[in-house]
Amino acid sequence: MKHLISFLLMLLSLNAASMSATPLGGKTSVAGFFPLDGSGRTVYNFNQGWRYHRGDANGAEAMGFDDSKWQVVCAPHTLRLEPSEASGGRNYQGIAWYRKHFTMPADMQGKDVTLYFEAIMGKQEIYVNGRKAVDHLGGYLPIIVNLSRLGVKAGEKCLIAVKADNSDDKSYPPGKKQSALDFCYHGGMYRDVWLIGKSPVAITDANEENKVAGGGVFLHYDNISEKKADIHINVEVGNKTTRNATPTVIATIKDKTGKPVATIKQKNAVAAGATSTFYLHSTLKAPHLWSPEEPYLYNVEIRVVEGGKTTDGGIVRMGIRRAEFCGKDGFWLNGRLYHQLIGGNRHQDFAYVGNALPNSQQWRDAKRLKDAGMTIIRAAHYPQDPAFMDACDELGLFIIVPTPGWQYWNKDPEFGQLVHENTRQIIRRDRNHTSVLMWEPILNETRYPKDFALKALDITKEEFPYPGRPVAVADMNSEGVKDNYDVVYGWTDDIGKEGTPDDKCVFTREFGEMVDDWYAHNCLNRAARSWGEKPMLTAALSLCDTYGEMFHNQHQFIGGCQWHPFDHQRGYHPDPYYGGIYDAFRQKKYAFEMFRSQDRTQEPMVFVANEMTQFSDNDVVVFSNCDSVRLTQFEGDKVLTLPVVHNAADKPCTPVVFKGFWDFWKARDYSYKQRNWQRVSLLAEGIKDGKVVCSEKKMPSRRSTKIRLYADEMGKQLTADGSDFIVVVAEITDDNGNVKRLAKDNIRFTVEGEGRIIGDESILANPRTVEWGSAPVLIQATDKPGKITIHAQSAFSGVYAPTETSLTIESVPAELPKCYTDRPSESVQRTTDTSISSISTQMTEEERQRTLEEVNRQQMDFGIQ
Repeated sequence: MKHLISFLLMLLSLNAASMSATPLGGKTSVAGFFPLDGSGRTVYNFNQGWRYHRGDANGAEAMGFDDSKWQVVCAPHTLRLEPSEASGGRNYQGIAWYRKHFTMPADMQGKDVTLYFEAIMGKQEIYVNGRKAVDHLGGYLPIIVNLSRLGVKAGEKCLIAVKADNSDDKSYPPGKKQSALDFCYHGGMYRDVWLIGKSPVAITDANEENKVAGGGVFLHYDNISEKKADIHINVEVGNKTTRNATPTVIATIKDKTGKPVATIKQKNAVAAGATSTFYLHSTLKAPHLWSPEEPYLYNVEIRVVEGGKTTDGGIVRMGIRRAEFCGKDGFWLNGRLYHQLIGGNRHQDFAYVGNALPNSQQWRDAKRLKDAGMTIIRAAHYPQDPAFMDACDELGLFIIVPTPGWQYWNKDPEFGQLVHENTRQIIRRDRNHTSVLMWEPILNETRYPKDFALKALDITKEEFPYPGRPVAVADMNSEGVKDNYDVVYGWTDDIGKEGTPDDKCVFTREFGEMVDDWYAHNCLNRAARSWGEKPMLTAALSLCDTYGEMFHNQHQFIGGCQWHPFDHQRGYHPDPYYGGIYDAFRQKKYAFEMFRSQDRTQEPMVFVANEMTQFSDNDVVVFSNCDSVRLTQFEGDKVLTLPVVHNAADKPCTPVVFKGFWDFWKARDYSYKQRNWQRVSLLAEGIKDGKVVCSEKKMPSRRSTKIRLYADEMGKQLTADGSDFIVVVAEITDDNGNVKRLAKDNIRFTVEGEGRIIGDESILANPRTVEWGSAPVLIQATDKPGKITIHAQSAFSGVYAPTETSLTIESVPAELPKCYTDRPSESVQRTTDTSISSISTQMTEEERQRTLEEVNRQQMDFGIQ
């Protein structure tokens, strides 16, 4: 009778959970799981309450160390706020300390508690109550500290001390010194920190267990078609008690509506102090298949049940798809030949904060790339934040995940082993992400030995030994690659050449670069947004040409990724990378509209790449994905319809050029002589199937009279967790709301309510100079939900200064509870010094020149076009 009652209680628990299915769109996963109510797993946001010191501090690991004068900060955290132009080794490199005092929550009583750092840049030493717990090398993968093993108990006070060092170090990947690197080692505790409490009988963590193709949860699939799909769910359960356990693992697969479509369960014995893997299997009939066009995700709710009680569990999202790379027959998705995979590379770099992006900005970045019409992202050149991976699953973006590395090889065998260990950890962390299409298990643009390349390939097979595994990809010209790897990096003109294997699909890892040489980096496709109309149009058209090269009548060439959709800081060059289709604040450039116009499956669009200023070109370029575009000048003075040329072997949608359609002198005649400035306009209409389906009207801006504010939320509200931020943009407009692109002003921002401004005058963040009509500011939430009023005014007032304005937004409560003692400082960190590591000042002119020549040779060696 007792067993019957337990069974009925378990069924009631499962039924109640199924009735309260929660959509996971835009939610945050923690250590591979989305939280599941009633699972028995307790998760705290551990980001707040860290005392911070930039520089070394003798004895800072000790319990009695005085940190009372240290600033209190919140992760994700960067070592120092940097100006938006911080390339060329201007960012801080060196040691920093974090210390956190807290009391272990009472609801952790009886649980196995771990501290989960998603990543800390560089090399780290982590101390618990004055005792060293972990030494760790590498800045891109999780660090797990088991607090229970170290004797920390519920209700007790505890101190965590972290020494982080983002200095150059050739002993671990990427290994290359920043002064010869094309990105920055922005430092700090720059990703989330979680406090996780699990029952002693619980699902293990794959990286903590360190087993080949084992540990944690492993989803894989077989026999996928539109009629059915075999679902396999491997769940490893650990038993940290001194008794034998016999738990039941139950996996409930739910569709998008929350309706259960399959429930699988298995009961196994797990000996004391041991682990056991539960192999669950089900066949789904008529499954919804995942694709970039329809990224359908199921929720797999996994529970470990013992004695009628759920002891652990979580939700893993599941996308079912079949990807096949068929050499000359091309790339096939779900049984059909797929069109070109066109996308971009992505660095985790943002204005001011370096790599310290909150989860909301990770999601927004993925959404921005998707909005540009991209279907694939190559991570550059390291694994991305888990929140970005979640967003790729949700939004429909394939991703290529690389091991950390760039143009550097260390002959010490230990270095190669660390690269391979990174690859194993990456696969274990990301193997359940539907978005992962390829692993890049080698070092980017690096000459490495053949045995290294073959071992790297073997690891991808060992760690994912099931059908449908993500394939391995590397440069065709590297040792051991073209004869062994699944997909090779190359170019369209490699197809049919001697040495290009016929049985391999070819993909371009980085397209778009048109530099004069790799020292100067003067480049057609690189244009800072502040440079204005002509440079941005030149960059967009240059990218359009190279975009067109990705299209080829040979199916063997399957696509490529632009380098690089977001402007970002670099180590070895004084200029930021300006080739983005967005700037470092994620403001759009003309190239974004060009990318968007190339996708004919998306919503019809037209964009007039002409601001009708006194310096604008007479020819008007229009980007559109329609059949044709009709352009009307000055309300009917001239009307012309031109086709949008579609070419399967070139640009999908060639930009339309209307010769002589902007005439400043004719506009002046209407405005000055006839006093009829309202007539001066350009109307572009997109025509599809003979009907006008979209339009855009442009008018030249008149006098600067107003400031307009908008928050770049993209449908995701600010979360009151102490670290989340959004970009708020101030635009200078005329009386009719037209942006004055040529305005020059400085905007001072102030904030009231539950928010604060990131940065100040020391990094030229506030006041902020108006560039191309706008001035952005980063607004960060406090840990208390509420209204935030942002006020913008000209830094120098006057009778005719643009009218000041305000915008009120509201932050929403954080979903997970927080655990901290020290209250965060009222304002975010200031940049009050210009100290960096001594690297740049120690380099002689000869050493600098030699370093740059080395980079130049590497770029030329790998045929970067």
